[in-house]
Amino acid sequence: MESAIENRECCLIRKFRVSLRRHLLFILTLSAVIVGFTLGFLLRLAEPSADALLWLGMPGELFLRLLKMMIIPLLVCSVIHSTSSLDPKSNGKISVLTFTYILLTNMLGCLIAIALFYVIKPGSDSPLVEGKPNVYEAVPQDIFADLLRNILPDNVVEATFRQTQTKYSREIVEPFPLVDNSTRQNISTNQPAPEVVQKIVKSVEKTDGPNILGIVVVCMFLGTAAGRLGRKAKPFLEFFAVGNEIVLYVLRWFLWMTPLGACSLIASSIAGTRDVTGTFSNLGLFVLTVTLGIILHQMLFMPVIYFLTIRRNPFTFFITVGRAWLIGFASGSSAVAIPEMFEACDKNKIDKRVSRFVIPFCATLNADGSALFITASAMFIASISGHPLAFGKVVTLFLLTAISSLALPAVPSASIVAIIMVLTSLSIPVQAVSLLFAMEWFLDRIRTAANVLSHTCCAAIAQRYCGQDPGTTKELELLEQEIELVVHAPETRNS
Repeated sequence: MESAIENRECCLIRKFRVSLRRHLLFILTLSAVIVGFTLGFLLRLAEPSADALLWLGMPGELFLRLLKMMIIPLLVCSVIHSTSSLDPKSNGKISVLTFTYILLTNMLGCLIAIALFYVIKPGSDSPLVEGKPNVYEAVPQDIFADLLRNILPDNVVEATFRQTQTKYSREIVEPFPLVDNSTRQNISTNQPAPEVVQKIVKSVEKTDGPNILGIVVVCMFLGTAAGRLGRKAKPFLEFFAVGNEIVLYVLRWFLWMTPLGACSLIASSIAGTRDVTGTFSNLGLFVLTVTLGIILHQMLFMPVIYFLTIRRNPFTFFITVGRAWLIGFASGSSAVAIPEMFEACDKNKIDKRVSRFVIPFCATLNADGSALFITASAMFIASISGHPLAFGKVVTLFLLTAISSLALPAVPSASIVAIIMVLTSLSIPVQAVSLLFAMEWFLDRIRTAANVLSHTCCAAIAQRYCGQDPGTTKELELLEQEIELVVHAPETRNS
């Protein structure tokens, strides 16, 4: 009897240690957020100088620089490695359908975030605003032209640190003297002084900041071409596959600095804030924007997509996904809920070969909930930092987030890394990202739950259009062994 109790106690202690080790970074980050807010409020009473705030936020600034340092290597390796497996001739109809669904739902998440941001307007009256930059309003055709130029960069190396932008300047036009045609004499001396005429001159120049959109497009070309070449490109693909793992390994090292960086950034932000009430009010509106967007995504748009494509009651299907949804919400990782998503698909009589391919594929690429969060966060940080986005930059943000969401790294709170990447591309300061850590634990879970629902919906749609197609049977059988390896891989992707 005593030995059984001891074994049970040892088992509980072992489970507690495993759980503590698994969630240690989350616990430390949450504790650091609390310490950061407390320290910021206390130091704010002492009215610290600018130099004191500089050194208080230095660890956080170094943390952000570490993350920004890995953006280009991570993006290049992950995009080439991911797109190399999307060759329609190799993977067939089901891959094309799944990838199309993923890209369209990512775009849908971005559109929802943009629409709700302009309705709720979080950060519009921010106390952190330092003043709007003095720029001329861009012409829509110039915005579109810049977008096309950046999508297809003329120099791939230069695209890693510079991007194309149409710039405007004023030029004074000298007035012509008035001349009498009969006498050829200047008669302007007796006339009132003419008004100085200025005209706006535009020129296509380079501005600092990585051209993320162009890099993604170039890497997609390279990855797709490598996938088509097959065995000839195997060394090339192995190089980027290993490079992707190395970059992720280094990035996980850096993310252990998240508690220190978050504490430093939050403390310096709160200590230097003029109006704390306004800051938290704006943060609350931001959380409302993301939460409302996730609710609309899950309760309105996904049911409509399911009904239009399958012509069945979507809520009957979504009820069977409830357990997987809860596990995704509790764990903050859609990969952890993969077994439950398989079970939900089996209950709905979805071919196992379809679900075993689509679900892991979506867990790797599909992140519409994360795309919604990244878009709303980037617009919120831009607004609260005094750099509200014009129409052209909103379009760039939409395309950049929809595409880059396909390559989110397999690290905790990967969306924070993506937000830093997007803000850097748009030449927006990233220091205010520290405010997102305060509610990251909640927002991470609701967007993961949205991703889980989207994964299972994609499996149902794939079953509707590919499950009964004899042409996909052989493809699914060839892919099944490879997908099982993905499901049981030691590293899983967080949202």
